Amino acid sequence: MRRVVITGIGVVAPGRPGTKEFWSLLTSGRTATRTLTLLDPAPYRSQVAAEADFDPLEQGLDAADAVRLDRAAQFALVSAREALADSGLDGLPDPTRCGVTLGSALGCTTSLDHTFDKVSDGGRRWLVDHVRAPRDLYDWFVPSSMAAEVARAAGARGPVSLVSTGCTSGLDAVGHAVDLVREGSAEVMVTGAAEAPISPISLACFDVIRATTPRNDTPATASRPFDRTRNGFVLGEGAAVLVVEELEHARRRGAAVYAEISGFASRSNAYHMTGLRADGAEMAEAISAALDEARLDPGAVDYVNAHGSGTKQNDRHETEAFKRSLGARAYEIPVSSIKSMIGHSLGAVGALEIAACALAIEHGVVPPTANLHESDPACDLDYTPLTAREQRTDTVLTVGSGFGGFQSAMVLNRLDVRRTGAPRAAVATAGPKGAAA
Repeated sequence: MRRVVITGIGVVAPGRPGTKEFWSLLTSGRTATRTLTLLDPAPYRSQVAAEADFDPLEQGLDAADAVRLDRAAQFALVSAREALADSGLDGLPDPTRCGVTLGSALGCTTSLDHTFDKVSDGGRRWLVDHVRAPRDLYDWFVPSSMAAEVARAAGARGPVSLVSTGCTSGLDAVGHAVDLVREGSAEVMVTGAAEAPISPISLACFDVIRATTPRNDTPATASRPFDRTRNGFVLGEGAAVLVVEELEHARRRGAAVYAEISGFASRSNAYHMTGLRADGAEMAEAISAALDEARLDPGAVDYVNAHGSGTKQNDRHETEAFKRSLGARAYEIPVSSIKSMIGHSLGAVGALEIAACALAIEHGVVPPTANLHESDPACDLDYTPLTAREQRTDTVLTVGSGFGGFQSAMVLNRLDVRRTGAPRAAVATAGPKGAAA
C-alpha cells in the first residue's frame, strides 16, 4: 500500500491565525472562548463563541476577495497558502497529479444568512427582492466553490471535491484525500476543512435543541468537556489545511514530514439524527477498523484526541467507545479535548484536531483538556486536565462524532515507528519536520 504523509500545515483557529499561534494556545491551556462579538448576542440563549481574530486584508487577501468570498472560504484560502508554504512546495511539479478535498458542514452559511436578511428586509418580505442579491450568491449556494477556490490558488488540476458529513467533515475529507493518494489518483492533496458558522440561523438552531452552553457569565470557561458541570458545547469557527502526499514523492523532493496517516475508518450508527447509543459501539468499530488498517494494536496508541464536545451524551458515549475498542489500555492512555480551548467549529474541527495530533507527534506534547476541574464519574479515563503533558508521542488516535450518526477515526504515527514501515535510515530524507533532511 502506498504510504501517505503530512508535509504541510496551515491553520486559522479561534484567537490569532497561524499554526504557531494555534499550537501555543493549545499547549498553554488558554481558551479562545468569549462573549459573541461577530453579531449581537442579546437574542440568543447561548451568547458565547470561539471566534477567530481574522482580518482578510491582514492575511494577504485583496479587497475584492474580502467581499467576494464567504468567511469560511477566506479561512480555507489563507490556511491553504500557509500549508503549501510550510510543505516547501514551490509550485506543483505536476498540477494534474495534485488535488483538493475540503470538508464543511454548513458551507457558506454566513454569506447566505446575510444575503437573505438583505433581500427580505430582515425576513419581513415573503417575496424577496432578487435585485438586491449579490452576483456571488451562486458560489455561496454551492459549498464546493470553496474547494474550487483553493484549487485555483494552488494550481491543482487533479481531483477536487467537498465532503459534507456534519461534524466529521474534516476527518472524512482528509480520509478521502488519503485514499486518493493511496489508490494512485494523486501524488499530492491539499486537504482539510473550513467553517464559519457563527451566524443567526446557526445560533438559533443550536439554541432550539439546547446543544450549546448557556454559561454566558463565564465565557472563558464555558467549554468543559468531561467535567461534571458541563452543559453544552461552545460554537467555534476556523480552518485547518494539510498537504498530504505519497511518501516516495516526499522523499524525492527532500520534504520534511510531520506524521504518517496510517489508518482511517468511518461508521454510521443508523440510529438517530442527534442521539447516540450509550455503548459507543459504532465509534468503537471505527477505531478498531482504523487501527487494523494501520496494522497496529491498542497497545501502540500513545494519545487519544477525543471528540470531547462537552455534552453529557457525547462525552459518555466516546468514553465507552474507548473502553470497548482499546480495552484495558484505555485507562493508561492520555486523552484530551482541544474543544475546551477552541470550541466546536462543526465540520472544520476534525481537520483542526488532525493538525493538533501531527503537532503533538512533532513536539512530544499532549494538549490538555482545559476547564476540567470536576470529573464526571462516568468519564473515568485520563483526560489530561488543565495542563499540557510532555511525553514522546509516536502514535495518535483522533475521533469524530457527528449529527446523522457519523463516527470516524484516524490513526497518525511518527514516520519511523510504524511496524510495517521501512527502518529509520531508509526514510532519512523525509525525516521529522524541522530536522535536517
